[in-house]
Amino acid sequence: MSASLHPSAWVLRDRTLTWGRRTYLMGILNVTPDSFSDGGQFNTLDRALAQARHLIHHGTDILDIGGQSSRPGAEWIAEQEELDRVIPVIEAIRADPDKALRGAILSVDTTRATVARAAVRAGADLINDISGGTYDGAMLSTVADLGVPVVLMHLRGTPTTMQQLTDYQDLIGEIRGFLQRQIEAALAVGVEPGHIAIDPGLGFAKTYTQNLEILRNLDQFRDLGGPLLVGPSRKSFIGWILDQPDPQQRIWGTAAACCAAIAAGADILRVHDGAEMYDVCRVADAIWRSSPSQ
Repeated sequence: MSASLHPSAWVLRDRTLTWGRRTYLMGILNVTPDSFSDGGQFNTLDRALAQARHLIHHGTDILDIGGQSSRPGAEWIAEQEELDRVIPVIEAIRADPDKALRGAILSVDTTRATVARAAVRAGADLINDISGGTYDGAMLSTVADLGVPVVLMHLRGTPTTMQQLTDYQDLIGEIRGFLQRQIEAALAVGVEPGHIAIDPGLGFAKTYTQNLEILRNLDQFRDLGGPLLVGPSRKSFIGWILDQPDPQQRIWGTAAACCAAIAAGADILRVHDGAEMYDVCRVADAIWRSSPSQ
């Protein structure tokens, strides 16, 4: 296999994220009016800071700040609007009097190289790109230049079109192939091998049953070499199983999906409900990793 990553620890701020020792939580902070689960709840600076503080003080390891909704059918906003949503939140977190919040590890959820660069300059520590570096041809070289970690996710199409692009001949093989190609593309432009995480993209150009197949086969992604991020939180496949149309009422279903992901070796879980999923991680880590989350 030509793509070769090193599962080396990430040293961010004053913390070391050591893969395999425990599960890390990435808390979702959507500063958007239209995200599928919490759109409009945190799209003012005060509310965004309050939610960031809540997540950090309830077990969240990384805050993932996003200004562009990627829900099915979402329309793309202008670059300046994304910057105007994201950068003030990063700057405010870095200036907050709360030491724990001020020192939080920050990820920016973006597919634009310009936003990634501005976010890192403002104080972000890593990039989470739902397109796996495919939407913006400058993204991977920008990540290499910035010297920060990146999460490469699998999807097809755009949020507007992705749910019409779910016809796979070999679901797991095609996702693996995409991720391997993007790993190779990242390495080719100078991204450090130890700086790449992968995400199979639950809910992105996947049917309900395909999401379950991915969760059953997470071990198929382990030999790609990097830390594995899984994001089942409140997603529609959980609503489909539970017959629950309200995303905010899918916490128990999310907990079950998170537990399954941990059992399969996920390194990072991207979640809305930090306090609840922190307890899930502590118990699941004690069972499958022989040490409760600290």
